[in-house]
Amino acid sequence: MTVAERRLIVTEEAGLHARPAAAFAQAAARSTAEVTVAREDGHEVPARSVLSLMTLNIRCGDAIVLRARGADAESTLDTLARIADPA
Repeated sequence: MTVAERRLIVTEEAGLHARPAAAFAQAAARSTAEVTVAREDGHEVPARSVLSLMTLNIRCGDAIVLRARGADAESTLDTLARIADPA
């Protein structure tokens, strides 16, 4: 099983709140990979849940760690990184 991890700085102006969180969760749900999002403090949640993402309170400029396990792990992280860091 492929396991991938990526650390990035969120540049989306709204952080991962409301629309970006929904887009993020929908993209994760389309993947067969198991995906999580973690803050630097270690708090980690499933990427497929908008409410879970909102509990992280991720703002523009915050660092996050994306982890994916599964056949399309790398491509899933590419997609999610474009949502969180569209610059």
